[in-house]
Amino acid sequence: MHIVIMGCGRVGSALAQTLEQQGHTVAVIDQDPTAFRRLGSSFGGRRVTGVGYDQDTLREAGIEEAGAFAAVSSGDNSNIISARVAREMFGVENVAARIYDPRRAEVYQRLGIPTVATVRWPADQMLRRLLPSGAEPLWRDPTGGVQLAEVHASNAWVGHKISRLQEETGVRVAFLTRLGEAILPTSQTVLQEGDLVHVMMRSDDVEKVEAAFAEGPEKEGGH
Repeated sequence: MHIVIMGCGRVGSALAQTLEQQGHTVAVIDQDPTAFRRLGSSFGGRRVTGVGYDQDTLREAGIEEAGAFAAVSSGDNSNIISARVAREMFGVENVAARIYDPRRAEVYQRLGIPTVATVRWPADQMLRRLLPSGAEPLWRDPTGGVQLAEVHASNAWVGHKISRLQEETGVRVAFLTRLGEAILPTSQTVLQEGDLVHVMMRSDDVEKVEAAFAEGPEKEGGH
């Protein structure tokens, strides 16, 4: 996947290096060309001088081919504006913005942009927003046989009821995170785009569940 990062500070440079090591192509945008020194000589991605909400700058960074965009500059407003441009103007599916003020983070979440508040910053949380594949374990019972995990559901599940998701994947949906708020769904709740799905499942079934969430629902009448 090609990933564009706005901001080449401590977090942005570390994120860029991690993603490149994982085999992704990366472009980093920063207003200060000296900031790119943090990337080191081994970094093979693009270094683009400019602001992350400028469309020409984003195009130079390869936003039109990008599968993810991270806004991790030092300014909340710049981060959220850039994230919205990436999603709304260029249709980037996986977008995340770092927010310094946690009181404002909820407001931005309601605009449909996943945010990560610096006060509770873990780098893997930003990676999770950019690379939302597989299952992320949140809790395991003492025997290790059952776990609570956030599982990425493909857009093919959007518009389908929780009851169908549970029936076809064998999980119990514990709760959803929708626009920054946790909700307890019923069997009639319909999945919406951007929902984060948290499920209870057997640890032995993780790979099977991941595959079912990624493939989407079975076709009517199919097996």
